[in-house]
Amino acid sequence: MSQKMNQVSRGDLGRFLAEKLQILKINDYCPNGLQVEGIEQIKVVVSGVTASLALIEAAIDLKADCILVHHGYFWRGENPCLTGQKFQRIKKLIQNEINLFAYHLPLDLHPELGNNAQLANALELRCEGTFAEQGLGSYGSAINLNLRTVGDLRDWVALKLGRTPMLIGSPDQPLGRIAWCTGAAQNFLGDAISAGATVYLSGEISEPTVHLARESGVAYLSCGHHATERYGIHALGQAVAQQFGIQHHFVDVPNPV
Repeated sequence: MSQKMNQVSRGDLGRFLAEKLQILKINDYCPNGLQVEGIEQIKVVVSGVTASLALIEAAIDLKADCILVHHGYFWRGENPCLTGQKFQRIKKLIQNEINLFAYHLPLDLHPELGNNAQLANALELRCEGTFAEQGLGSYGSAINLNLRTVGDLRDWVALKLGRTPMLIGSPDQPLGRIAWCTGAAQNFLGDAISAGATVYLSGEISEPTVHLARESGVAYLSCGHHATERYGIHALGQAVAQQFGIQHHFVDVPNPV
């Protein structure tokens, strides 16, 4: 006889996540929480960075009742019409009664499960403070004492994240205060400079970022939007599984950006 699987109601899961991530206290430009309603009782959760069609199809294969993502739908300023690929994704969710929960800035910010906190764990960085709007950025130092230069840090990031970051600056520059913010946070370079950073890590890079890094002398490491944001949603899925005793699968859909 097969053992009965644990389950949690959609409402209880939503309340747990809302409280855990303090979503009502954070200003964001997308809805945080349940974005697409599925079946009431949840037994299997899949987590992933972005609610792409590939992630949804993987969740269907895993017979998931719920998907947790960092990048969901309904962003401020986007076309609200359910057409094209947006329709195809949401159609798949509804047809298979899969709940979609998405958490953007609340997941970035969480001091334990958040993208910044989890990236720090992955890179063995010691957080000593925060900077930028809503405290989205973090700064601190390397726990690994063998990391002495920006080049050492670049190679360490490549080893830990599985991809070599783009470096703007001299690899021979000594490490001092390290600042970081996952994802598309290149515009926080100025805030990192004001916070006393000598090197700043983020996911993406833009044309003005290069000039500011060169002119300020603060090295910049572009480590990949996806690569820097895999860890928070994974940790959140594990927290859900531990809290309710349900199954959790993290699905890493490859993304070079």
